[in-house]
Amino acid sequence: MTDPAPLPPHRPTAVITAHGQPSDPAPQERALADLADAVAALLPDWDIRSATLSTADRLEQVTPKGALIYPFFMANGWFTGSVLPKRLHGHDVHLLPPFGLDPALPELACKALATACEARGWSLPRTRILLAAHGSARGPKAAEAAEAFAAAMRHHLPGTDLVTGYVEEDPRIADAARDLAAAKPEHPTLCLPFFAQSGEHVRDDIPEALADASYPGDILPVLGALPGVPQLIADALRQALLGPNPAADKAGRI
Repeated sequence: MTDPAPLPPHRPTAVITAHGQPSDPAPQERALADLADAVAALLPDWDIRSATLSTADRLEQVTPKGALIYPFFMANGWFTGSVLPKRLHGHDVHLLPPFGLDPALPELACKALATACEARGWSLPRTRILLAAHGSARGPKAAEAAEAFAAAMRHHLPGTDLVTGYVEEDPRIADAARDLAAAKPEHPTLCLPFFAQSGEHVRDDIPEALADASYPGDILPVLGALPGVPQLIADALRQALLGPNPAADKAGRI
């Protein structure tokens, strides 16, 4: 992969960055590059780049002065609050709010749930939803983001049972799945992973927890894989550039 050279300042540049997979960086790096290509197709006058934090020095190498940094993360936690500012110190860039806090994302997720239920012949109001999230031992930001997202989804899905479970804190995914199944065992269930990328937690930890709970339902793709995500990111970048708007107001300069 050849890194693009810095472009004149009149052409906006954005870098989509994600955590990646430290044990095997290449697949997630390629997946993020594919996402950047999809966003670039919607913003033909922009230079859209990508870099995971797991590929050494790539973020610094592809980030020119004045770039917008789009964190493909679910919460404004340790990585967005500490790691990114440290990695990009002195680059004179603008850090946008993370993907998981986009106010348009809950509605996008609800539409995906409706589509999944329709494909299965299920009634969405009768379908129980498990939002499987990461959580964190470092602080409350990850769980706060997941709970706020769950609350927003409940607003769009009145009457639907929706609970949260976590990989790294209580309530654990297995416990949440057991409680959900016990409440209305005759109703179908769907697990929606509150993740941007499909790393080890999604591939291994969530299925293992659900198997431990004898979870009877299906697991949907991660939120970051929803069909409308490239458009959502393109809209956030365009709004941040134009300002003033909520995204721009929350963006930070590094």
